[in-house]
Amino acid sequence: MNGKPLSAFPRMTGRLAGAAALLILLAACAPNPAIPPEVGSLPTLAEAAISAATSAATSAATEAPMVIPTEAPTQTPAPSETPVPSLTPTPTHPLMIEVMRQQAYPGSELVFEEVLEPGANYNRYIVSYQSEGNKIYALLTIPFGEPPPTGWPVIIFNHGYIPPEIYRTTERYVAYVDNFARHGYIVLRSDYRGHGFSEGQATGGYGSPDYTIDVLNAVAAIKAYPDADPNRIGMWGHSMGGHITLRAMVVSDDIRAGVIWGGVVVSYPDLLTRWRRGDGPTPTPDPNTPRRRWRDQLTEVYGTPEENPTFWASISPNSYLTDISGPIQLHHGTADDSVPYEFSEILYSEMVAAGQPVELYLWEGDDHNISTSFTPAMQRSIEFFDRYVKGGEP
Repeated sequence: MNGKPLSAFPRMTGRLAGAAALLILLAACAPNPAIPPEVGSLPTLAEAAISAATSAATSAATEAPMVIPTEAPTQTPAPSETPVPSLTPTPTHPLMIEVMRQQAYPGSELVFEEVLEPGANYNRYIVSYQSEGNKIYALLTIPFGEPPPTGWPVIIFNHGYIPPEIYRTTERYVAYVDNFARHGYIVLRSDYRGHGFSEGQATGGYGSPDYTIDVLNAVAAIKAYPDADPNRIGMWGHSMGGHITLRAMVVSDDIRAGVIWGGVVVSYPDLLTRWRRGDGPTPTPDPNTPRRRWRDQLTEVYGTPEENPTFWASISPNSYLTDISGPIQLHHGTADDSVPYEFSEILYSEMVAAGQPVELYLWEGDDHNISTSFTPAMQRSIEFFDRYVKGGEP
């Protein structure tokens, strides 16, 4: 078992400044008619932030990280080179972080659909909420007893890839949810659109922002729930759910901390060049389905990362880490044959460079689900949430 975090740093702020530089480049290169009405104000916003964006983009932590040795490989793979501004006109895309930030995620009131058998010290329910007109189902756990004065702390739980046609709300991740629920958290695990009985089409987690939108609407729904504390919300993600977690944390300020296991957490250029495997422990889907064609579709419209680096940076959460809403803890098994553990190493290095608090645990010889080291990995995850979510440490 490995075990110690490589480092942690104080976080930096400046969401608008840190993000606007990429948007300026898109606005400068794209003619106005190519910008849809709903994002037509983006160039004005970008021009207003140009000075701050330039300053934030060139700033970095000056203090060298204190590295605690682990049994992990000593050399961390370098992420893809920082994109150079593209002169190619770039139409907007829903995956762009700045576009997502301009959208509203109102959620809705939680509807209690079914009462399930309770856990050891918590109740279990199937609930539903609204996301872009779709009825989204979710598993909800609530601790027994009277909530604290401000409400129970919350963990939004983002599952990894499971074929939507066989997904069921109460199956898989049972032990994961149970551990968080036993430790005094409300847990909300969303069935992304097209999964189980949720309405809508399952479009995949990488070529579309739909699943992240469903999760952000889940955040809004739980914030409105009377027994939940709207100011103490954390997010856990596995595999594809790790990508969703990272994206959500650079779009929304509501998430105090994130924990990611076996996450698909590198930039899109790195996804194109470093990952040719399935995105979960289950068989890879048919490559001809919409969920698997995103690479070709984006490349056909926007060009390759070499041809249009500005676009690929604009859809990558990794380009916006100076704005991330809270600290991150990463876990990865070194024998993961679904998502390379180097992905977590790359995000770790990028978080350090951005001056953000981050921890990385590499579990020697463990798999995509960290099955062998599940207990210590889960304990460290709970301790991290206790510190930054339940305890409210900034």
